[in-house]
Amino acid sequence: DLEMSFCTENDVMEVTDEVLRRVCKIAGKQYPDRVTRITYDQAVADYGIDRPDMRFGMLLRDVSNIVGGCDFKVFADALSRGGIVKAICPPGGAKFTRKDIDGYTAYAADFGAKGLAWCKLENGAFAGGVAKFLPEGVQQSLRERLGATDGDIIFFVADKPSAVNKVLSALRVKLGRDMKLYSEDAFAWCWVTDFPMFEYSEEERRFAAMHHPFTSPRLEDLDKLSSDPAAVKARAYDIVCNGTELGGGSIRIHSTQVQSKVFSALGIGDEEAKNKFGFLLDALRYGAPPHGGLALGLDRVVMMMVGASSLRDVIAFPKTQRGMCLMTEAPSLVTDAQLAELDLKVIIPPEEL
Repeated sequence: DLEMSFCTENDVMEVTDEVLRRVCKIAGKQYPDRVTRITYDQAVADYGIDRPDMRFGMLLRDVSNIVGGCDFKVFADALSRGGIVKAICPPGGAKFTRKDIDGYTAYAADFGAKGLAWCKLENGAFAGGVAKFLPEGVQQSLRERLGATDGDIIFFVADKPSAVNKVLSALRVKLGRDMKLYSEDAFAWCWVTDFPMFEYSEEERRFAAMHHPFTSPRLEDLDKLSSDPAAVKARAYDIVCNGTELGGGSIRIHSTQVQSKVFSALGIGDEEAKNKFGFLLDALRYGAPPHGGLALGLDRVVMMMVGASSLRDVIAFPKTQRGMCLMTEAPSLVTDAQLAELDLKVIIPPEEL
């Protein structure tokens, strides 16, 4: 974990780069001289997720404006509800059998897909699946948008944006692994920046902080805190390797006025803010320095360095799937004397008696 004062995002990222570069050197791994930086919006657009695996291509592409006029009802219905249609093009995927395609359809369903439309490019033409719904002009536009060539297959998902991205991001990773589109020894690092400050909770019908409410918004977005919270970007950043987030951080708020505006955007009134966070607001009034930081997940870094496939392989005393520690046999019953010492009482629900 690191905390820095009078720093910018770039300062924190450069210090972290140097730490990871030395760790990689000790572990016999390579760390790039300059790490790729990608915004949250671009990561979600191209990879469907904010922790992209950049070891291979096969990027997601929005094809809503291309297939919008087609007669395929699934596409039309999704678009009429404000959804989108996205596609990926696995290279050489025309060799997939119907059994293979059914397997990927079932996999997509595990992530919420209502279906997986597809078509192959064979002998200079689209064939199979939804090909009959795609006029020649649409086919040509899809070739150009996806970089598709003979021998490829195209998979489509149509739904609301969050659902489409969830399905295709998972499917992309599985296809990349199954088709061996990258070396298992490859390391692809990137910084993801410019996260949204807020995300809307459908359940609570209000905005919530994507990271935490003490993350600083970008200075150029301050005026949007009250008028357009959804458009506000945070001064937050994550370090990602091979699709795994290894750490994250942000520049923090050091102004009472800005902190109050953020609380207001979250639906926290002045009185509630004073009761819950009065100590912080008072501290900021006395002059907190601009500050920021980042925390690395040590177990995740170790997992990546040693090539382990699970955190359980690198942490001390991993728990079973039932949450038990095999060494200490916890959780287990305690004595009445132990409970009394801590003024605790165990209340067993009636249905468990």
